[in-house]
Amino acid sequence: MPTYDQRVADQRQRISSGSPFEPEFGFSRAVRVGSRVVVSGTAPIWPDGSCDPDPERQARRCMEIIITALEEAGARAEQVTRTRMYITDPADAQAVGRAHAQAFGDARPAATMVVVAGLLDPRWKVEIEAEAIVD
Repeated sequence: MPTYDQRVADQRQRISSGSPFEPEFGFSRAVRVGSRVVVSGTAPIWPDGSCDPDPERQARRCMEIIITALEEAGARAEQVTRTRMYITDPADAQAVGRAHAQAFGDARPAATMVVVAGLLDPRWKVEIEAEAIVD
């Protein structure tokens, strides 16, 4: 009989966004196990590697990447139950919050916003994580 760990490993669906950090750092953009989908910290990177300096646009870009990963895992934005937002400047809280509200609407997931000293790339003003439970 397979162990619990073997059963979980057999169920694990990994989602990639094509980030160069995924293979380098050994992580997936998102992972689904059973009905749970967890999306990694997501930075505001456009396909060409650029990063818009506006914090609200950055947050919207993070949400686009997150929602794409959720959809690839069989989840929808309205199934998100938890988010974590990391911002580098408290003055950006309203802008990032607006983008969050726009992305998740009536789902209103449990959310945390934390001010951090910095993110991996100094251009990034926000990084966002999300978790969903698929009905």
